[in-house]
Amino acid sequence: MAVHEVRAAGADALALVTELLQRARLADPESGLWEAADLQWWRRKQRRSDAVDQLFWVDADGPVAAVVFTDWGGHWGCDPIVAPAAEPVPLGRVWSRGVAEVDALGLRDVRVLARDDDHEQCELLVRSGFSPDGERSRITWMDADARPAPAPLPAGFTIVDRTSVPPRPHPMRRRNGEEVELRLRQCSLYDPGLDLAVETEDGGVAGYALFWLDPVTKVGLVEPMRVEDAYQRRGLARALLTEGLDRLARRGARRLKVGYATEPARAIYTGAGFRVSVTCTEYLGRADGV
Repeated sequence: MAVHEVRAAGADALALVTELLQRARLADPESGLWEAADLQWWRRKQRRSDAVDQLFWVDADGPVAAVVFTDWGGHWGCDPIVAPAAEPVPLGRVWSRGVAEVDALGLRDVRVLARDDDHEQCELLVRSGFSPDGERSRITWMDADARPAPAPLPAGFTIVDRTSVPPRPHPMRRRNGEEVELRLRQCSLYDPGLDLAVETEDGGVAGYALFWLDPVTKVGLVEPMRVEDAYQRRGLARALLTEGLDRLARRGARRLKVGYATEPARAIYTGAGFRVSVTCTEYLGRADGV
């Protein structure tokens, strides 16, 4: 099955990488780093990378590999993605083209997240002049049937979603911009019924969480979740998390996933039953050639 290269930007690139990551997850239940919903979440606000022509390899059934660049403000992320295929594109070839793209775009602060058990990618990164920067994170999974029961909220708080409240500003706008809800609603996997917030009696926002169901892979993803500082340690995070996981399962999710990088997040997620499957390290550098 012949493979050819294509380029796409903006919404077209998002559609291709969504299909690619769904294909990868169907081929292997735990490989790779990202779900399609991860990259849809990244689209929550406008970035310079929206205009970048991302590179894809495509066969007759759709995309099989890609190099995806994301502008995070202070640095750029580069994600080489390879899915199992009839004639797979070798990771070395994908990364080599990624190095060339770094040079073509003139990027100097580039970061790549790699699984610690992906020895091939880690070796390619080191050979290209990248080095671990000390940032570590973990990926965790849970079977949907093993989810905990929804935890009760303390008195005076209510969980709402974007279908059950009158029109009002999105709770994530302070950190993600006024267009966050508009951009989320343009994503194929976004479900306003899984976009949750904890409200106080006077309508204030004490916390929020967004849950993503991929109907193709049956994976439910948690991204992001936050409880505001003034409302910490009242059980709101567990109530939000367990309510969202229950909604995901009732909508058809078979497996649940969340990543974390901090000790408070570890306590919340592992306390709810998530189990670490892999650790990851961020590599920093400017590629000078493979």
